[in-house]
Amino acid sequence: MDEVILLGVKGGPAIRQGGAMPTASLLRMGGQNIVVDCAVGATRSVVEAGVSVTDIDAIFITHLHSDHLLELGPLIYTAWTTSMPKKVKIFGPIGIADYWKNFLASMSYDHAIRMDDEGRPDLNTQVEVVEFDASLDVSLGDVKVTALRVDHPPVTECYALRFEHSGKSVVFSADTCYFPPLAVFSKDADILVHEAMLLAGVDKIVNRTPDAKRLREHLLASHTAAGDVAKIATAANVKHLVLNHLIPVDDPEFGEADWREEMSHGWDGPLTIGHDGLSIPIK
Repeated sequence: MDEVILLGVKGGPAIRQGGAMPTASLLRMGGQNIVVDCAVGATRSVVEAGVSVTDIDAIFITHLHSDHLLELGPLIYTAWTTSMPKKVKIFGPIGIADYWKNFLASMSYDHAIRMDDEGRPDLNTQVEVVEFDASLDVSLGDVKVTALRVDHPPVTECYALRFEHSGKSVVFSADTCYFPPLAVFSKDADILVHEAMLLAGVDKIVNRTPDAKRLREHLLASHTAAGDVAKIATAANVKHLVLNHLIPVDDPEFGEADWREEMSHGWDGPLTIGHDGLSIPIK
């Protein structure tokens, strides 16, 4: 079954007891297992979703913030130590090749001893790293992938991704402020997975976060208020809107009713408020 599995839906890198995990998703489409962003906890979450880490075909990193990248190396390395049967492709913006090179350098002792003691192949031969920009147009099997540079200051290399197969399409917004070109990029998508922020929750986050003098400024400049997500989805005429990278996600004062109320002023189509482990069929 083709599906989107939300592995982690929390906006930001912090982890709290009983709370959601940071951003990662698993797209199962056209026979491909594709991870989109890879925050801490992603490896375990893939396995909990019923997919072996050795069955991953490709990983896409939308941008190099830690809450989208931190477990990329460990996920692939875990697959390698589990006997990875095929080459894995890593797609990411400029800088992803340096990340991978430096990760392998940090594991040089273990890497060498496992090749010598266990007869494992050089991991460098089993991973292909592709740095992309807005011109991305590749195929994974029969799945076509394109990209759109979105607005996520101060990060300049941040990309929404569109996956298409057999007339079906799924778009991941990545992190972005309100960005009308994303509606064009997402036109008629079957599923739009878009980050979202409750403005009423921003000050609460700032007040409970130490050394957060500039955090409020960053959140308002770099992320999309829920009401503006509704505008994007409506303009794009998407069939199903899924909210992830939720800000806030672990505050007991805010729940699903608050998200739905905020969205109701601009979106009247199918709406899913994401939570970790949720599977959404691609119909």
